[in-house]
Amino acid sequence: MAIITLANGLKTLFCVLGCVMTAALTYTISIDGLPFRKELLTPWMAATLVDFFINVVPLATWVTYKESNWIGAMLWVILLVCFGSITTCAYIFVQFLKLSPQESLQDPIYHALLRHSSSLDHEGKSSSVVIARIVFSVLGFLMLGTLIYTLLTDGSPFRKELLTPWMIATLIDFYINVAALSVWVAYKESSWVGAFFWIILFICLGSITTCAYIVLQLFRLSSQDPIYLVLFNSGNRKRL
Repeated sequence: MAIITLANGLKTLFCVLGCVMTAALTYTISIDGLPFRKELLTPWMAATLVDFFINVVPLATWVTYKESNWIGAMLWVILLVCFGSITTCAYIFVQFLKLSPQESLQDPIYHALLRHSSSLDHEGKSSSVVIARIVFSVLGFLMLGTLIYTLLTDGSPFRKELLTPWMIATLIDFYINVAALSVWVAYKESSWVGAFFWIILFICLGSITTCAYIVLQLFRLSSQDPIYLVLFNSGNRKRL
């Protein structure tokens, strides 16, 4: 019953978070207009957007793995880029809805992450894990460089004048995606202490931590392993 409650709890969580972001987006447009204005693109807004879209990369990668055809994958990725965490929440909610009662009972997060297809690539390409390590390392250093540059040129982000309506909406969007990534980290980690440590770093350092965590997980795989194994904890990998 506890695991069934987990599946239902996660469906409820992401349904609520999706509604929160939809309300925040609607409210911000109603009081501050559309976001496509040059004056909104302050240095810290630009840095926040870089942070946001780097966090979208692992979510988009998972969606591409999950979808059985490129048209569906491209559609979801475009929606992720355009609508951010609203799409994240909708996609995760749909994945939990697709679970059978038995899958919800056994291990809901594992089955939600897993691509349900008879054509799972168990051979893998030796270059895929290596390329992913490089890509996420570069993205992590890109965000670190962006953060340092913005701090040097525009000072601390903890200033009241930076909290414009669109900055607040962007931060809500960002942290809802962080919540999705945090659920994955909690599933991956073998102890609550480790999970709590990483989630705090996610909240404080954003996509720098995301990239560092993914690179660390990739280095725990052999270069010959299928790259999708990075999604699963050590116990579930034995089932694949």
